[in-house]
Amino acid sequence: RHPLATFFHLFFRVSAIVTYLFCDWFSNSFVACFVTILLLLSFDFWSVKNVTGRLLVGLRWWNQIDEDGKSHWVFEARRVPTLAASTEAEARIFWLGLIICPVIWTVFFFSTLFSLKLKWLALVIAGISLQTANLYGYIHCKLGGQKSISRVTSRFFVPADVPKRQARRISEDLTEGCGKT
Repeated sequence: RHPLATFFHLFFRVSAIVTYLFCDWFSNSFVACFVTILLLLSFDFWSVKNVTGRLLVGLRWWNQIDEDGKSHWVFEARRVPTLAASTEAEARIFWLGLIICPVIWTVFFFSTLFSLKLKWLALVIAGISLQTANLYGYIHCKLGGQKSISRVTSRFFVPADVPKRQARRISEDLTEGCGKT
């Protein structure tokens, strides 16, 4: 149902890993390789957090700062009555990509550390951090979604026939009760 989202879910992740592995073959510039890989990792983080998680598995998470400056993490899971076979395949691809890539970056961390290529260490740590942040957020969504977080929130989840003002009020009311930790 969402082939484009599935493609981009894997494209940025795999591109960052392949670029990390073969960048020295194509470019002698460490800075160009570093920036390219960091951009691919950033695109991956953004697309997984804001698009593919919502489309492929009905989960999303974000950090919200209230007026007092307090940080609240919000984890949401949309209720899906039945999953079609294609949606199950997409969900499997989503979770496999989400779990395998941080493991690969962890392997890169140890290989970089033991081979003493310390200039690459910052990039590998950034890769681990961005990949694990998404994994952490989606695990919380998945586990919390079974308890009390599986509520309908935001304009994406509100029916289209509800006026915008009422939709905003519904979204705010539901968000206040959803999974802030």
